[in-house]
This record gives sequence, C-alpha cells and structure tokens, in this order.
Amino acid sequence: MSQRPVIAIAGLACETSTFSPARTLGRAFHPRRGPEIIEKYAFLHNSTPLADVADWKGALIGHALPGGIVVRADFEQLSREILERLAAIVASNPIDGLWYDIHGAMCVDGMEDVEAELLRRIRSVIGPDVLVSASMDLHGNVSRELAHQTDLITCYRMAPHEDALETKERACRNLIDVLTSRTDTGCRRPLKAWVPIPILLPGEQTSTRDEPAKSLYSLVPEIEAMENVLDAAIWVGYAWADEPRNHAVVMVTGWDKSAVTTGAKRLASLFWRVHKDFHFAAPTGSFSECIDNALASSNRPFFISDSGDNPTAGGSGDVTFGLNELLKRAEFAKETTRSVIYASIPGPQAIDVITKAGVGTTVTVTAGAQVDNLHAGPVTMTGRIHSIRYGDPDAEIEAVLQVGSVFTILTKFRKPYHHESDFVGLDLSPRVTNIVIVKIGYLEPELFNMAADWMIALTPGGVDQDLQRLGHHRILRPMWPFDKTFYRAPDLTPRLIPFSNEDLGAPQGLSLE
Repeated sequence: MSQRPVIAIAGLACETSTFSPARTLGRAFHPRRGPEIIEKYAFLHNSTPLADVADWKGALIGHALPGGIVVRADFEQLSREILERLAAIVASNPIDGLWYDIHGAMCVDGMEDVEAELLRRIRSVIGPDVLVSASMDLHGNVSRELAHQTDLITCYRMAPHEDALETKERACRNLIDVLTSRTDTGCRRPLKAWVPIPILLPGEQTSTRDEPAKSLYSLVPEIEAMENVLDAAIWVGYAWADEPRNHAVVMVTGWDKSAVTTGAKRLASLFWRVHKDFHFAAPTGSFSECIDNALASSNRPFFISDSGDNPTAGGSGDVTFGLNELLKRAEFAKETTRSVIYASIPGPQAIDVITKAGVGTTVTVTAGAQVDNLHAGPVTMTGRIHSIRYGDPDAEIEAVLQVGSVFTILTKFRKPYHHESDFVGLDLSPRVTNIVIVKIGYLEPELFNMAADWMIALTPGGVDQDLQRLGHHRILRPMWPFDKTFYRAPDLTPRLIPFSNEDLGAPQGLSLE
C-alpha cells in the first residue's frame, strides 16, 4: 500500500442484562462523533505511532454504562447515524479498514446477536473488502456470525479490566500491520480458528487475579507469540443474558492453519480442564452473613460487595434489598463508632428534597426500587444530610444521608463507586470506616488495595451471582455450571471460520458438546 491506509471507527457498547427490568436509552451511550473519537483515544493523537501510519476517520461510537436491554428505537437511531456517517466517509475517501469498538454483550429489544447485526449493516455500507478489526471485553460474546464478519478480533486479558486501552490499541495496531505488511503475500486476511466452550461463569469467578483464570490467561501471550499467529483471545462470555451466543469462546487468528488451530486447541483444552476449579474471588454469603462477619472482624475497612445489583455488570442500580437489610440492623440504629458507608441508591425525588434542605438538615426521603422492585420496595429514611456534590457525569447530583451510623450515598442517576475519590469528594473516609458496602462484584483495583478484608454478598438483582436463580432457558445445553454432568466431553475441535468476504455457510454440526 503506497499511501497511508484510511481507517474508520464505529461501534456501540453496552453490557446488558436480560434479567433486569431496566431499559437503556440512547442518551446513555454518550455518543462521540468524528474528531471527538480521536480525542478520546490518546494512542490516536497526533504524532503517536498509530496516528502517523494511518488516516483515522471517526464515524460514531457510544459506550453506555451497563444496564438493562437497549430500547429498540434508540438503537435504530444510533445505528442509522453510524451508517450515514460511514457513507459520508466512504463517499469522500474509500476506506481500507474499520476499527469496530464494541463490548460484545449488548442486547436490544426484539433483536439477537446485536453486534453481528450492526456489523452486517455496516458491511452494507463499507463493502466486503474492507478489513474489520474488533476490540472487545472478555465478558462479551463471539457468535459464529460475529467471528465471520470480523477479520481480526481481540479482547481484554485482565479482569478487572486494567488493560482496556491496551486492548483497543492492539486491535488498531493489528489492523495497521495487516493493511501495511501483508499486501504482497497473497494472504491479506488472517485465518480464524474459533472454539465454543460449554462454560458460562460470572466474572466474579473468573478474575485473572486468581487461579485458575490467572494461569489460563497467562497462556494467551504465549500462544500469540507462536510463529504465524497474529492474536489469541479467550472470552468468558456474559452470564446475565439469555441468548444461544452466551458461552465461553476461544479464538486464534494468524497466517497458518496448523498454528491457529493448535493454539486454539491448547487454550480451549486448558479452559475445559480447569472448568470445575473456578471459584468466587472472595468468600461469599448472604447479605446478613456478610454483615455478621464484618462485625466480628477486626480488619478495617471491611468491604462487602452487594453483587446482585452491580451497575457495572448490568444491574439497575436501584435494588433496595441490601440497603433495607442494612437499615434493619440494630447495631447501626444509633450513631456509634461502628460506621458504615453504603454506595449507593438512586432517588431523584430524594435528591430534590435534600438539595432544597441543605447540608446539616434532618430530612425524611424515599429512594430506590423505581426500576427494579422485584426484590424489595422503596426505602424510606430519616437522617441528617452529611454532604452534597454536583456535576458528576453519571450521577449528576450526589448526597450522603446519615441514618444512625449508616452513611448512605444517594444519587439523582445511578453511578458505580470504584475510586477513593468517589467517597472523599463526598466528605467520606473509607479507609477509616468500619464497613464499606458497594454495589459491585469483584473489587476494582483501588478498592481492592484499600480493603483489609472483603466478602461478596450473594444478593438478588439483575446480575445475581447465583445464576440458577435467574431462569436461563435459551442458552445452549449442557452448560457448566448449570449442568454438572456431561455424558461426553465437549468437542473442542477448532472451527475455521470463512473469510468475511466469503459465504459463511451453514454450521457444520455446531454444538457445545
């Protein structure tokens, strides 16, 4: 290629639970368009290696906070704009490649395998010859159709996802390498070996901090380093949606059939060999049991994950089960040295009352269960307003209400609490607080490093960690851990997926067994 390749950027990302009554609206994606996309990613800024070797053209990307199913009309509007913007880019300058910036676990009302469908629509604009490189979350899903329509595909190798930007950069770098270095080889598109695996586990059992995921994912760079291999990836899959595509997948891409199939087989075989060894990243119990353990412990701060309503996994964020249980505890009814932080519960009407009353005032407010009231109703609290903060990009307005020794964070809109600054900005001191309860699964790095001890409360909600309680009925079976008995070992033979500009054809005995 004599000139710099022209590469467009497009994609929508939202991790969505089909078990949550919440719905995700278009505005939640906070769309970025044109140069705004380049601005978002530092590795594409002027004078960076990737910026120097390609002409990047932003169409539209949108990354929504995880939540419930995306409203169909809103998805269609965003999809149309992506296609219109791509059409304008192609009309002015034909493109060579597309970076497909997605998560991989988006669900839309009345649709299936949404990322594959969106890419099919994109292909109708950019054509079959454009090379597509996708970057994904390891909690995404790679259907046979998505594997077909992409040419290069990669995902995170860490959970928590400390390598998110590194992964996106790798997807772009791989695309550049193929576009610029494979022009005269007669093999422009890499081979793709795809292995579906009958495992569907929550992320809280597959953290790469712990075994067996730590060793499993450490094998990925080893496979990637094999001669004639371009990329290797393991998707755990997304456990809180109910589609046939929801299961683990291994993919290896490269230039030699033997290399990619051998690499994929090694990864898939190891994954299956250790499938019974996965466990929660921390001790678990009911919400009440976790509180009992925290009170009995001398380790401070003691963190508790209110995991069933984790908004960064797809929970609505407004399930009141945990907060109701907490406020019933006699140990916290009065202001004592047993301080507790609870983060958080949305309550727009409560926020209105609080902002009008002001810090230091005692108010009675009701919050929560406006979206998800399946497990508990709204909670009414009388307490002193400890602090108010304005301007958060997710919550918009936050406030802390002290009820006895419980400091409850209320928000206008739902917000995850992952950083120490989230608390300090509200005049809270988590490091010297006895118990810190957060709506999260595994602790994000800052909280993990802060916690002297930690338990995961197996609470109800749209991302319930007890998967059997949710009622999956459309996933392929048998599936671990839904099924404990496999009458024969699963077929882990790598499937070579046709090139994107070739017909996919019918599945050849596709099965997870």
